[in-house]
This record gives sequence, structure tokens and C-alpha cells, in this order.
Amino acid sequence: MFAFSRRLARPGRVAYLGGMRRHSLQLETISVSVPEAAAAAYEAALRNACATVGLFRNAATSDWWVEGVKEAGRGDAALTAALALAELVTGVTAPLHRTRTPAEGWLARTRASFPEQRIGRRFAVRGTHLATPAASGRITLTLDAGLAFGSGEHGSTRGCLRALERVAYRRPRRMLDLGTGSGILAMAAARLLHRHVLAADIEPWSVRVTQENAALNRLRHLVRPVLANGWRNRLVRAGAPYDLVFANILARPLAAMARDLVANLAPGGTAILSGLLASQARWVLMAHRRLGLRLERVLTEGAWVTLVVRRNANGRA
Repeated sequence: MFAFSRRLARPGRVAYLGGMRRHSLQLETISVSVPEAAAAAYEAALRNACATVGLFRNAATSDWWVEGVKEAGRGDAALTAALALAELVTGVTAPLHRTRTPAEGWLARTRASFPEQRIGRRFAVRGTHLATPAASGRITLTLDAGLAFGSGEHGSTRGCLRALERVAYRRPRRMLDLGTGSGILAMAAARLLHRHVLAADIEPWSVRVTQENAALNRLRHLVRPVLANGWRNRLVRAGAPYDLVFANILARPLAAMARDLVANLAPGGTAILSGLLASQARWVLMAHRRLGLRLERVLTEGAWVTLVVRRNANGRA
């Protein structure tokens, strides 16, 4: 018995199935079965080559089936290296399974599995392929179902949007979405608060797709996508100190970047941290608490946890 949770990955070479390219792609599905403690590492490994990554939990054994879709033959060297690193870090050896996947069939399934997502009290996310009227009384964000990530169905994205609802009353002025992916969190914050958001990602495809999504939602004037390797980027540092930071990434990089986050967070500023399994939340939280941030809220969506942490108003630890 598998419980489904799709982790919507940073895009790879096949992330955008637009125009005629949809018809020429040869896709394959790759997958591994691992215990929960190794799921995040293997998910990160598959993200090196895959346009979309899904996680399925076996309710009987608590193991996770990590599955990705990629262009056949593309990124195999990077994938092999990433899988070797995941094995080294976790101590778990997981045989890789491969099956061919028709591109058109995959796109059809992606659309079929992307109904309108109503999230929290304020937001709705829907695909351009939907003909039904948008939900009334909600902030609706529209995405192309051919963009195979960032649709709002993943528990970490939903948790971040619910967290945004709860901190919006503070009216943050300077905002950063670190690891923006599809730009969904940056767009949600821009639309809700009517303020500029810097949307940073290490992947060029994410920057391109965020630009397209911002244009689709008439938010180009508020969402600024930038290609950036986290806090090392000059533009990201220049925008500090931030009143609100989204970091929907993975547990290990979140913990590793805690010091940089605190250094660039304004006194009284809030950070929304996600991309975490419940088993990882404690040590990610401890990495930030040691640097003086305090926990305000924990939100759970299935197996995924979102942490809302805040810096003291006086800026002291």
C-alpha cells in the first residue's frame, strides 16, 4: 500500500515540454527503493537528472519508492555520481530501475494529476489546461502543466503557502525565495503582499520557468528571478537584510546555510524552512536555534514538515 507524495524537483534538461519538443522526446522513468532516512539523499540524487521526482511511501514497510522522469540518455554521468554520493552519505545501496516512458503519455498523466489545488484559506493553484472557472475568493496562481514541477501539490510547497498566510500580517518589505523552482512561493508572496520578491535558484531552467510563470500571472513587475548559488551570490546578499525568506530546499543544505540565513535576516525577520521529512525537522531546527532563531510554528502536510522561525527583534541571539 503506497501513499503518494510528489516532490517537485528543480528542472533538468527535460523540465519544459513545450511546443514541438514534446513530440521528439524519449523519456524514461528511473526509481529506487530506500528506507525513510535515505529518501531525501536519493531524491536529491535523482534531481540531478530528472525533470520531476516523486516519492511513494510503503505504509506496510515505511520504505520510500523514489521515482524520477528524465530524457533517455541525458545526464547519466551526473546521475551515476550523485547516486554514488547518496550511497556514501547514507550507507544504503539501492539498485536503480529504468523503464521507457512515452512523452505524450507522461504529459497527459501530468495534466490528469494536476487538478486545481486549494491551499490553506487564501490560495489556489491551477494549470493552464483547466477549463473550469477558477476558485472564487482566493488568490489564484496559474501554471503550465507542461512545466513538470512546482504545481503546489507537494506537502512542502503547501506548508510554505500556509505559513505565508500566518506571517503576512507583519507586512514584510524585503523578501527572498531561495531555491525558487517554479517561482510559486515568490509569486504567492508578491500577489498577497503587493511587494517585490527576489526569486533565486542555482538552476538556469528554474530561472527561465519562473520568468515565464511570473509573466503568465502578470507579476513580472514584482518577481525578479536570478541565477544564484545561494548566499554566495552578490545580488542575493545585496538585498539583505530580509524580512521574509523562503527556503524550500532539503534538510542538509538548510542546516549548512543556517549561519548565512541568520546573517542576512533582519531583526524580527521570519524564515520559512521546508523540504523536510518529519524525521529531519529536529536537527534542522537545532541548527537554527543554536544561532538564535526561535521556533514560531510547525506545519505538517503528510510526511513533510515546514518550520517557521524568527529572529529576535533586537537582533541578538
